[in-house]
Amino acid sequence: MSSPTKRPDAATRRTQLLDAADAVFTAHGVNAPLELVVEHAGVGRATLYRQFPDRHALLLALMERSVERLRAKALSLQDTPDAFFSLLEYLAQRIVRSPSLSDYWRTTTLSDERFQPLRQQVREICMPLLEKAQAQGRVRKDFQVHDTLLLSGMLGAALRGSTEGERLRLAQQALLLIRRGLQPDPACTA
Repeated sequence: MSSPTKRPDAATRRTQLLDAADAVFTAHGVNAPLELVVEHAGVGRATLYRQFPDRHALLLALMERSVERLRAKALSLQDTPDAFFSLLEYLAQRIVRSPSLSDYWRTTTLSDERFQPLRQQVREICMPLLEKAQAQGRVRKDFQVHDTLLLSGMLGAALRGSTEGERLRLAQQALLLIRRGLQPDPACTA
């Protein structure tokens, strides 16, 4: 007797839906019909709404996943000499690849207190790499960890590019300016 086909568990469905939402929102913006997410994931509407009761819950879950990926990247970089700037490079690449989600993150998290825990997590993720960069003399001492979110906003200027290539060029230009601006002033260290 053969065993019945095993249905994917809730965690697998959740990942499937998040991957689909990421792809749909990247292609069509965060206000795309959720029906597109359902179609892309190959699930029923009820499955979507069991996992995510509304669009906000879906977007919040995508941002939580993004923060976890940022944490994993930071951990993988912690022993590299230029870890803080490498993390900024990773952040710029995420902004370029997911412009709609990045724009939502930049604008919504400022006014919506439900996002404050995520903003705090980003600061906590960046803190050790920033402190290391400052101890190595790579970043000026007056730069504070909460300023990292400001850098994210500056990198968000890359969203003005109409193509991925143009957004990448703008992000690289912003990274260069940020790197120069964060260098310690030799006159202040003497």
